[in-house]
Amino acid sequence: MANRLRSNMDASEYRNYILGFMFYRYLSEHQEKSMVENKVIDVAEGQSVNDAYKEQASGEDLNDYLEEIASSLGYAIAPEYTWATIVDKVNNNTIAPSDYQDMLDSFNHNLNLNRSAKMDFHGIFDDMNLGNSRLGNSISARAKALTDIVNLVDQIEYKDENGRDILGDIYTYLIAEFAGNSGKKAGEFYTPHQVSEILAKLVTLNLDPDIKNPEVYDFACGSGSLLLTVQDQVPNRRLKYAGQELNTTTYNLARMNLMMHDVRYQNMTLKNADTLEMDWPDGVDEHGVDHPHSFDMVVANPPYSARWDNNDNKLKDPRFKEYGALAPKTKADYAFLLHGLYHLKQDGTMAIVLPHGVLFRGAKEAQIRKALLEKNQIDAIIGLPANLFYSTGIPTVVLVLKKNKENKDVLFIDASKNFEKGKNQNVLRKEDIDKIIDTYKERKDVDKYAHVATIDEIKENDYNLNIPRYVDTFEPEPPVDLGKLTKEMEETQKEIEQTQSELLGMMKELTSKDEKTQKDLNEFIKMLENEVKRNG
Repeated sequence: MANRLRSNMDASEYRNYILGFMFYRYLSEHQEKSMVENKVIDVAEGQSVNDAYKEQASGEDLNDYLEEIASSLGYAIAPEYTWATIVDKVNNNTIAPSDYQDMLDSFNHNLNLNRSAKMDFHGIFDDMNLGNSRLGNSISARAKALTDIVNLVDQIEYKDENGRDILGDIYTYLIAEFAGNSGKKAGEFYTPHQVSEILAKLVTLNLDPDIKNPEVYDFACGSGSLLLTVQDQVPNRRLKYAGQELNTTTYNLARMNLMMHDVRYQNMTLKNADTLEMDWPDGVDEHGVDHPHSFDMVVANPPYSARWDNNDNKLKDPRFKEYGALAPKTKADYAFLLHGLYHLKQDGTMAIVLPHGVLFRGAKEAQIRKALLEKNQIDAIIGLPANLFYSTGIPTVVLVLKKNKENKDVLFIDASKNFEKGKNQNVLRKEDIDKIIDTYKERKDVDKYAHVATIDEIKENDYNLNIPRYVDTFEPEPPVDLGKLTKEMEETQKEIEQTQSELLGMMKELTSKDEKTQKDLNEFIKMLENEVKRNG
């Protein structure tokens, strides 16, 4: 599919059409399944669900059907715009260029049927610009490009050989592939799975088993993959997801991604906004009173050292005011961290990926770091290998934070040397991840890998948390074996003498008609003979 469009578009552009049509197909087929399960329509033997839907949801009855579907699913697709109907038109060559725009317009219009779900689906297809000249220079050329994508999306098997639904896996795979092809731009929307897995394992380790529907929050959620990885760690419980994302295109990706992983719209609350400027959830009411929502788990991989508006008014912001300073204007790292911590429950766990600079930079950041340590809110610091991310090659750290921890120390783990080198990015293997998590659970010193530092030790280091101050990874040079070295030198000398003797024999066989050349040759042979005699 990417290759069909590659000549005109870059990865980030054709991604929107491919993933958009995949999501539309998912919504349409999910609607079919729901109509059958809830007996909204009656399907005769040998009749397709789509034909039954077209037959029964017609005329004056159509709106009643659409309202019933929307009340359950949050959206409704009319019979003439279902995926099956669109594919039939494509196969019969009856598709009109206007059908694609009409399809999306109809979907958006039907969102008014369920006001409570409207914002969950509103604008979700806005990045599919069907009039984009890069799709083609004419309406018919653009329609042909879109038809090609529909054909290819329809060919994808959404179930594996065991009948298991793998659409979510396919979608996540494609997001990762697009991330790989778009280089540094990928950092805006994708956290590599192995890093997500570490964060997810850390925040679920001590999760109260009595909480049936734990809540997880990612305030810079990208495509939502990190949120979904948390669900993988608690497979027997249904999570409630909250996320915020500044980039609108990426926010749309996240909504699609979660839904295609079987997350119902009622269990997800995603917003498209600036986290540092618009504190959410739940924010300030009409009287200016803040009502923060707290979560069992907070995970994040925010943009590193981003710029933000740190005007002095924000010192009154409840997210920051207890820490005595604001993050620098050009480095919002601690602003993101404090935002996430503010929304963490008293017994919850937060894990955030940040650049190493947050551990040792001075001035305002040193003030915030000291306050966090004095409040006993930093639980662990884990140094990761360099070049794990698409967006940057720098090594990063995972900070684990808790509001109400009993231990008064900080665990330092240096995992920077445990990885497999990849072609473009380095990769954390299963054994590398397991070692990090096992070490975190054990909370004991491990030679050249981990150290549990007391608060007094940290004070002696002036609240500097740079990992090498606490974990000594220095490897001394092995002692030199003089006997072995002498023997190797003797053997090397014998080889040199043998080579010189062989070279002398070959040189004596050489002659030249040129007088100067012969004279130079004789002098070289004489020098070589002296060398051989001296060695002898």
